[in-house]
Amino acid sequence: MCEFVSWIEKDDDIIFLTGDDVFRSKRGKALQKYCQSYDDLPGHGAIRWYYNFTGGHNRECTDFTTPDNFPPEIVKAIKSGEMRGLGVSHQLLTHLAWAEFDKITHLARGKFDKIKRAALAEFDKIRRAAWGYFDKIKRAALPEYNKIERAAWAEFDKIRQPVFWDMFKNKKNRAVNWR
Repeated sequence: MCEFVSWIEKDDDIIFLTGDDVFRSKRGKALQKYCQSYDDLPGHGAIRWYYNFTGGHNRECTDFTTPDNFPPEIVKAIKSGEMRGLGVSHQLLTHLAWAEFDKITHLARGKFDKIKRAALAEFDKIRRAAWGYFDKIKRAALPEYNKIERAAWAEFDKIRQPVFWDMFKNKKNRAVNWR
């Protein structure tokens, strides 16, 4: 997973995605299906897929303390709001604004957590049923596996034991406390 903001430097060009590219274009809708994860949308793979090219040098920066950390094209895109939907950084807001942001998003996070808990409960229900089926199969196969493993271990031990003790017999091979 790449970070917000990611870009690629290729042939003196700075190539990156904006929110408009990803969320309001036909190619961007296809990109969303291609990525299958929201976290991958601002990444290097998404950039290459969207613009259909290879090569270049991957770059990314998460230090928003100064615009000097970014190419001018990205600074312009951030300041004009073109990066909407691709990420957030508390370093872009004042402390007062971030506190307000936290207050507003706290409610949304609660709703997200409630939905997530319900989805996890459903997932666990399905997983428990599948796990029960797996355990049933495993219990049937385990005795045969154990029988084969014991036989293989016995064969291995026939080699391991004599080699170890033959080596131990030579005092030079022993740990100092065992000489």
